[in-house]
Formats: sequence, structure tokens, C-alpha cells
Amino acid sequence: MPRLLGVEIPAKKKIAYSLRYIFGVGPTRADQVVKEVGLDPDMRAQDLTEEQLNKILNVITEHKWVVEGDLRREHAANLKRLQAINCYRGIRHRRSLPVRGQRTSTNARTRKGPRKTVGVTKTKE
Repeated sequence: MPRLLGVEIPAKKKIAYSLRYIFGVGPTRADQVVKEVGLDPDMRAQDLTEEQLNKILNVITEHKWVVEGDLRREHAANLKRLQAINCYRGIRHRRSLPVRGQRTSTNARTRKGPRKTVGVTKTKE
């Protein structure tokens, strides 16, 4: 498996799809990298040479894209800031409720978790 920016990208997939495993590189950026490096889009990640991997890394650093650990830290800092200033979005994040105005009376099971039933349970006689 080739390794880029501390991430092992899948070897059997095409390069554009493998690059998406790097946090912060989506479909558009992956296609842009493949085009700038001058690689065949149908080439598999396992066929990349060290020189090509270095070129890919240079393109990512050349554009000054924030990826992987730095981007994760930035996201976490943004959430902590919202929670620290006690804004509505921060409170919703803290309570693990939907943040963007969705209804919660019947839906939001993904965010809230499984139902917590409170009530009387029947015992067998």
C-alpha cells in the first residue's frame, strides 16, 4: 500500500479514488492532482513509483492545502470555540442534537442515538 501524508491509500483502486482517503482531499482536488502530476487517470495506486508519490506530495504542499492532522485540529478547534462562547450551535453540539434546524420530535435518531424507553416492563408470572 502506498503511503502519503501518513495515510495508507488503497493500492487496488484508481489514483483519483485512492487520494480521497486523505482527509481534506475530495473528488475535485484528487482529479486536479492527477492532472497536474500528469498521471494516467486509469492507473492504479499500486503502480505509483516513489518519484510520482513525491510529485503528488509536492502538488498538495504547493497549493498549501490544509489536509489530515492540521485540518482535523482546525475542525476540532472550531467546535470547541462554538461551545466555549455558548452560542446556539455550540450548545447543540454539546448536547449531541442536530445543529442545522432539523426537527427532533420524531427524527434525528442518528444524532441522538437509539431510543431510551422509560416505563414499566411486564414481568412473567
